[in-house]
Amino acid sequence: MATTRLALAPLLLIAAVLLSTNATAQPAAPAPGPAGPINLTAILEKGGQFSTFIHLLNITQIGSQVNIQINSSSEGMTVFAPTDNAFQNLKPGTLNKLSSDEQVKLILYHVSPKFYSMDDLLSVSNPVRTQASGRDNGVYGLNITGQTNQINVSTGYVETRISNALRQQRPLAVYVVDMVLLPGEMFGEHKLSPIAPAPKKSTSSEVSDDTTTKKAAASPSEKSGSGEKKVGLGFGLGLVVLCLKFLF
Repeated sequence: MATTRLALAPLLLIAAVLLSTNATAQPAAPAPGPAGPINLTAILEKGGQFSTFIHLLNITQIGSQVNIQINSSSEGMTVFAPTDNAFQNLKPGTLNKLSSDEQVKLILYHVSPKFYSMDDLLSVSNPVRTQASGRDNGVYGLNITGQTNQINVSTGYVETRISNALRQQRPLAVYVVDMVLLPGEMFGEHKLSPIAPAPKKSTSSEVSDDTTTKKAAASPSEKSGSGEKKVGLGFGLGLVVLCLKFLF
């Protein structure tokens, strides 16, 4: 019995070595590769309702600039993305009336050169800088206010709310807004107006003043006509008196 065990010992040792070798030879699972570069246009396309904004990002080349800066900056970025409905609610022809430089400023105004989470937006100091800030010596800032369940974004000319978030992970946050953010520096008083002015209604005082003016304008001719009648009557009476003198 002891002899049998001694004979099996080398075999057991060889089997253990072979099992160990097989376990070691199995390839380890590959480590996950680095994430691909972040692409703003791809994020918006996935959202499905940003065709106009994507078009403007492309023709102004701001989309490419944002992608480069996102993937190379430690500050990150925040984008406020207007929906197609937001652009459709503008006065017809508003975008077509903008020059190339004005289109660039409008789109840059929707991009902040810093990453802001929802919590950050609730405590941020206003005005929030945008990529348009400093152009033409303008502020081009955004005022952000609100509570946990609603965050409002104001330009000083229009105000809307953040309705959704397409992305909130650093280094890029993309928030959906229901209106185009129109900067007061471009669309404020005596500047471009994307809103049709309401027709002016005449007030009772204006009607009264207009009636008075018409009467005043008519009165000189009326007085003149009255004077002519008096002169004509006096001349006729004079002729009658003169004729009577000759007869008598």
